[in-house]
Amino acid sequence: MMKKQIKKYAFLMLIVLANGHAQTKKHMDTKKPIEDRISLLMKEMTLEEKVGQMNQYNGFWDVTGPAPKGGSAELKYEHLRKGLVGSMLTVRGVKEVRAVQKIAVEETRLGIPLIIGFDVIHGYKTLSPIPLAEAASWDLEAIKKSAAIAADEASASGINWTFAPNVDITNDARWGRVMEGAGEDPYLGSKIGYARIKGFQGETIADLAKVNTIAACAKHFAAYGFVEAGLEYNMVDISNSKLYNSVFPPFEATVQAGVRTFMNSFNTLNGVPATGNAFLQRDILKGKWKFDGFVVSDYASIREMIAHGYAKDEADATAKAVIAGSDMDMESYLYVAKLVALVKEGKVKEALIDDAVRRILRVKFELGLFDDPYRYCDEKREKEVVGSKANNDGVLDMAKKSIVLLKNDKGLLPLKKSGQKIALIGALANDKNSPLGSWRIAAEDNTAVSVLEGMQQYKGNQLTFEKGADLLSQKATFLTETVFNTTDKSGFEAAKTAAKNADVVVMVLGEYGFQSGEARSRTDLNLPGIQQELLEEIYKVNPNVVLVLNNGRPLTIPWAAQNVPAIVEAWQLGTQTGNAVAQVLYGDYNPSGKLPISFPRNVGQVPIYYNKYSTGRPIDSDKNVFWSHYMDVEKTPQFPFGYGLSYTSFEYKNLKLNKTAFAKGEKIQVSVDVTNTGNFDGKEVVQLYINDPVASIVRPVKELKGFELTALKKGETKTIQFTLTDESLGFYDNNGKFLVEPGVFNVMVGWNSNDGLTSKFELK
Repeated sequence: MMKKQIKKYAFLMLIVLANGHAQTKKHMDTKKPIEDRISLLMKEMTLEEKVGQMNQYNGFWDVTGPAPKGGSAELKYEHLRKGLVGSMLTVRGVKEVRAVQKIAVEETRLGIPLIIGFDVIHGYKTLSPIPLAEAASWDLEAIKKSAAIAADEASASGINWTFAPNVDITNDARWGRVMEGAGEDPYLGSKIGYARIKGFQGETIADLAKVNTIAACAKHFAAYGFVEAGLEYNMVDISNSKLYNSVFPPFEATVQAGVRTFMNSFNTLNGVPATGNAFLQRDILKGKWKFDGFVVSDYASIREMIAHGYAKDEADATAKAVIAGSDMDMESYLYVAKLVALVKEGKVKEALIDDAVRRILRVKFELGLFDDPYRYCDEKREKEVVGSKANNDGVLDMAKKSIVLLKNDKGLLPLKKSGQKIALIGALANDKNSPLGSWRIAAEDNTAVSVLEGMQQYKGNQLTFEKGADLLSQKATFLTETVFNTTDKSGFEAAKTAAKNADVVVMVLGEYGFQSGEARSRTDLNLPGIQQELLEEIYKVNPNVVLVLNNGRPLTIPWAAQNVPAIVEAWQLGTQTGNAVAQVLYGDYNPSGKLPISFPRNVGQVPIYYNKYSTGRPIDSDKNVFWSHYMDVEKTPQFPFGYGLSYTSFEYKNLKLNKTAFAKGEKIQVSVDVTNTGNFDGKEVVQLYINDPVASIVRPVKELKGFELTALKKGETKTIQFTLTDESLGFYDNNGKFLVEPGVFNVMVGWNSNDGLTSKFELK
């Protein structure tokens, strides 16, 4: 804070004291424990001011300009001046944040600072890969660093709270928000969720007071990844076994990591909207897990309980949300309008209000906002941090680690660095906007490095670019539907000519950046528009095709999987997309990513996932049709969970367990030798899976229980060791009780969820 601001803030506190609010000064005493400071402050708060802390508004006017007149903007402005707003979202930039914070701190009776929230999903202005892509790295340290870069930039721009990470487990690629999470596996999702919390917030709660960290938010609680038919905002109907064993573990991991906020989900669970679900918010989150941060509703989800058919009117929705444990109302306008009257009428206990407000104030104190409300408002730091070279270097590193090599049959990759004629084809190859992905609302348009720009850095080859066809027929935005070109093939001939004259054709195809994300559900997972036709036409004139996929979800590419010799899953990699892709294509970085989610052969297989359950007729033992299968396609995925190739090769040998029988509580040691047998140095993600073949509740055919990302020089052998414990072997029953049952367990250690070395042991 500047000296002038400090003096003014101190002067305001003296005015408060002069008005008889001695307790208010006591809560400013930094030597007192936070809980004592909260108690002292709450004694000074009226019921209206308490409810105000539970109210969050979206940005609503040019905050550095004159006060708004008329409409909701004027209402929000007046509420802010009266101390009836606890948080703002989508206000960003030091000037704007200082302006709204100044109103809250210097014009309201108690001067309680705002917490400023923003969707920092995979970066602020310097964008990392989308979260699903980051998950493909299986590199927890890199993922943590990526979140730290995002926190550094966001905090430098005045923001102190992000609505991330999304830890929804999902196995349905039709759902657009698959791009926001870590894929289909609860173990991997838990590890990644934990890492992202530490990246955003720091290693301890005390680190929240540092100027370069921000509060994180685990979302969406709960089961949003299982919306029926992959349809956004739809209902959820899953078993207790799925809820306890697949949905809850990543959320619990974020609590263990110290996450300070949760966001509830739009869906119903057991017929009750999550926003009004006391089982989720009171019994599990704040009860069983002892979460002491606060819960924010998703955008207007309190009001939406009326449309769900769960609340009869605004007052009913308000009461049900508060009673269920939703502490802060995001943009429903209901808490601030209805809650005071509900308390006075005896329909909502004031103790529930006090609990919610204490939770909100706790996070504000932890962020250091009471000690310095303008701590995130340093214009000099904003200029130095946002878009810095260090941050760009960091997201480039993350982008390279996120790329997955799916196929390389003819050895087309890596490309030679000289003497080749390369045709680069596809509108996405020269697109600087789409690679930024869907959640990039702070980033400027067209700031990504395109694949063309990345490949142009390599001067030794003759590179020719032809787009082939426009991907879109009109400009796409975050708020509008994406419309694809389905008719204009006027660029096909030029692209075919370029391909004929090339040694290798690199085609960049996939989804546009706004085609995945919130409200982007699809029933067709093929390449959109006329891209598939373009791919096949180019292949006819030159089969030496390297297909580079830019997408935010698994795609169905059966023709390409069968015919195209090389396929690279490059996702939407953010600001440094082109440089990352080029460095992988040319072999300056050996791809090491593994899929965090299964790729189906066609959309009819969805949902498809590796940790499925066996049926009573899993195989055709009698050579007849009466077994679990499809008539028209194999029931296996095109590319399974955990799958990914390298420019080198790895050999697995000597899978060993330290014993064959164990008692409960004993640690089970598993080891395997992995050798780099190829011609390149590389990294391998060694994966450990177990199967409990007989249990009181049927268990999946495989469950990931360990992984190790290891670097191996060519010719090098390493022994990789894993430890299994009771926690690894147990599961939750349908009442949420954790069980560890005796019996024989199967173990597989391998290079994806389908392939590896196997053994077994007994737990007595």
